[in-house]
Amino acid sequence: MANSPQAKKRARQNEKRFAVNKARRSRIRTFLRKVEEAIASGDKEAATAALRAAQPEIMRGVTKGVFHKNTASRKVSRLSARVKALG
Repeated sequence: MANSPQAKKRARQNEKRFAVNKARRSRIRTFLRKVEEAIASGDKEAATAALRAAQPEIMRGVTKGVFHKNTASRKVSRLSARVKALG
């Protein structure tokens, strides 16, 4: 348990950051799920639109420290390859 005032403040800040990061991660996963559903339905137009909406969200997650840069790049790359492969 935190004893010093500094440690107590840190604990409060960590809780706030955790809540913000959790919300951001959830939002990004929602965008990813929309792309996955569009790919599963086979609708190339919808999948392209969903990917175009998801891409900036994923990269924003990188700048905010939620995801690692390479992880986000890998996700975008694999999704775009799957969208491109749709007939």
